Amino acid sequence: MKALPRLFLFFCVTALAVCRPPIALAEDHVAHFDVTARPITQFRIGSSERRFGALEFVGGLELTAADREFGGMSAIRFLDAGRNFLGVTDTGFWYAGHIERDADDRPSGMGGFRMAPLLDPTGEPFARKWDADAESLAISGDRVTVGFEREHRLLEYQLDTRDFASLPKALPLPLPREELRRNASLEAVAVSPASGPLGGVRVVLTEKSLNRNGDLFAAVLAGPHRGIFYVRRTDGFDVSDAAFLPDGDLLILERRYALVSGVALRIRRIAGEAIRPGATVDGEVLLKADMGYQIDNMEGIDVWTDGNGRSVLSLISDDNYSLWQRNLYLEFRLAE
Repeated sequence: MKALPRLFLFFCVTALAVCRPPIALAEDHVAHFDVTARPITQFRIGSSERRFGALEFVGGLELTAADREFGGMSAIRFLDAGRNFLGVTDTGFWYAGHIERDADDRPSGMGGFRMAPLLDPTGEPFARKWDADAESLAISGDRVTVGFEREHRLLEYQLDTRDFASLPKALPLPLPREELRRNASLEAVAVSPASGPLGGVRVVLTEKSLNRNGDLFAAVLAGPHRGIFYVRRTDGFDVSDAAFLPDGDLLILERRYALVSGVALRIRRIAGEAIRPGATVDGEVLLKADMGYQIDNMEGIDVWTDGNGRSVLSLISDDNYSLWQRNLYLEFRLAE
């Protein structure tokens, strides 16, 4: 198939996936999945290169499962050093599991995968896609914060990766509701390290809710630097997630769509000291990749520390339940 028609179909199917209704699982049901993982050994297609700017490619997985519920993964957070994870989907579900590794500590598979519906305050699964569009996730101790767009809100759950039975409480919106765009609002929630410049607080970033200068609304939720700040928007990239490094710098995962060139990703590093009320922040680009690389609609990023004290970046994609997209898991080490 020629590139242009293929990309046209990619965009059409992606647009239709936005209207996909929530999956009809019973509210008390935790579904377990066998996940097939094809290892990805080359990040740049056709090249054995491993160093990409400030990052070293570790490895990746292309993930498939027979169950129609599998997919739509919009955020991921690790509960330990690169093994057990928890995430949310934009159809209103938790997902959890663990990464299997080979003798060289590269990702080789995904096991123990399960999904369960996010519950509303009454204990019921969200009935409408409008209410179920979970896009962001942060974990602090036993508290799990989930950010939703369309029906803009932050909900806090108790950490529970076995029964997924926690009921949420609503948190105050840190941004004016009138500034939040319908399908481009609370795209990232991250917790800064206690030893960093911000202290251990939650930070939210919007996907494409713009101020008068065309920059992105963001906010610190607590602490002495509580308040709204802005993220410089450049080259048509929109925020899809964010995570803090151990030193308190913020990594922002971004994506861009174009009809001719397809999807691209970018990762920027924002100095933690720069995040202050009223500030507009920008930072160095650690990675930029297009369809010449093993990427897709990269939606989630997390940072964890391996056994040698190195920072590892984990990325996950959202396939939008589309035949033309893939569920990918990618790992990079930050080269200090």
